[in-house]
Amino acid sequence: MNNTTVVLKIKERLQKLSSNDYDNIQCWQFVEAFNKGMTEWCRRNLLGTNQTRTGDEGSKRRIDDLQVLLTDDRNITLIDRGTYVEVGTSLPTNYFEWKRIDADAKTDCCNSRPLVIYLAEEGNVPELLRDYNKKPNFEWGETFCTIKDNVIRIYTNGEFEVEPPTLTYYRQPRRIEIAGCVDPYTLVASPVDIECEFKDDLVELFCDEASKIIAGDTENISQIQRNTLSIEQNN
Repeated sequence: MNNTTVVLKIKERLQKLSSNDYDNIQCWQFVEAFNKGMTEWCRRNLLGTNQTRTGDEGSKRRIDDLQVLLTDDRNITLIDRGTYVEVGTSLPTNYFEWKRIDADAKTDCCNSRPLVIYLAEEGNVPELLRDYNKKPNFEWGETFCTIKDNVIRIYTNGEFEVEPPTLTYYRQPRRIEIAGCVDPYTLVASPVDIECEFKDDLVELFCDEASKIIAGDTENISQIQRNTLSIEQNN
């Protein structure tokens, strides 16, 4: 859906029939509201705080809606810290939410084998390293990882080596831009249109999200209620 249609749909959701009450809203305000609404929708539906209570891959619809954000990072180097190996760089700049990390393990006497790596809480590391059923184990091909200060740690207990992994994560949704509008994030006028990467049926929901945000800014309670209801009924 092109950005001209997006702005038109947001205006239609806001103003009364044949009214120009909202024509004084600047283009950057439409862009900011749309991008904010898109990010909020993604966070809400990844977690599952929606009407159907289905989160990340909790239904075919969630898989279909959010798969466009899934991406891989294979350019990962590791630093051996003894008890664990640390990813040599911080999380990608477009990182949005965790999905999984895959890697192979090897020892001096055995060929490499794939690891099952699950994300654990940093506060539970001492207990996990002592727990016979949960500690890193090459024979079982299982271990755990944590995230601290935007860096991933894969625990080995010094028992095996980890080969360079692949991080799969949800990236930040691409923000829309309207040619000629000053981007509120960069304070630079956008040279070209950048359209929403999601399917048109989701863009319809994002337009309602943007309308709800602008209606809240202008204290239009009835439009907030109408747009909230439309978003959840079609989610």
